[in-house]
Amino acid sequence: MKHILIFSEDGKSNLKDLIKVEGYEVLAQTTEEIKDCAQFHPSLIVIDAPVETVKNIAATTKFIAPLLVVADNIIDELTVRGESYDYILQPINEKELSIRVANLLKIKYLKEKMGFICTTDELTGLHNRKYVYERLEAEISRSKRYGFKLSCLLLDIDYFKVVNDIYGYDWGDVLLKQIADTLRKHVRKEDILTRYGDEEFLIILPNTDESNAFIFSERVRQDIEKLVFQPDGEEEPHPITISGGISCYPFLANVDESANTLIRYSEHALYNAKKRGKNKIVQFSQINIEF
Repeated sequence: MKHILIFSEDGKSNLKDLIKVEGYEVLAQTTEEIKDCAQFHPSLIVIDAPVETVKNIAATTKFIAPLLVVADNIIDELTVRGESYDYILQPINEKELSIRVANLLKIKYLKEKMGFICTTDELTGLHNRKYVYERLEAEISRSKRYGFKLSCLLLDIDYFKVVNDIYGYDWGDVLLKQIADTLRKHVRKEDILTRYGDEEFLIILPNTDESNAFIFSERVRQDIEKLVFQPDGEEEPHPITISGGISCYPFLANVDESANTLIRYSEHALYNAKKRGKNKIVQFSQINIEF
């Protein structure tokens, strides 16, 4: 259920009875509770309070949803951080209120849709490279703060060029989607699954050390090995395998603690897996390499 949150000084705004949008639950709370509103993932925040109260809230709050202010007089200056905002004056015109609510909800929807398009791989529906770099920096900071292990698994489909050359790019796309669907079955809610390159997939495993990441990776590798990929007209399925490289944060050496370093280490491990004959998972900590 999506939420519209109404904040007033006493938590009893009559707007709760006026704002009715199909598919949305409308909740009324006090202005003191606005600091905890993130738990509801609101689609719209409404503040029904005197202008000075609204200005004080805006000065200390970064809004996570569009803001509608129901004001007692004209707002000549208001800086809102984080999202779009609009305001409507008392006494309330219900038709105007409905239009302004609908407009702000549409803005929220369009922003989310644009964000989805910019961070999603069109073919597989997985996150894309842009998304993973943004999230990975945040996950490294979180791991550093709380002392969690963070593992990175980079997977590459073995002999993918052969599939494209023999069966054509359309069948190559079919295989990529099959691999993506298989990977989805293995990841947890907190994991970050990404199509990283043409035939590469990257999985970020929060709160996971290298040994557990290897156990996870082996399950994935074995499952991919069992995948039935049989293009039309072929009498037998075409064998499919993957190779993978694992890296883990915190790093053993004194190096740049960044997303680039973590991914670079997994790339080195993946390259080593390919050199060892493919269809293998290699841990970065177990290879000898000089930079």
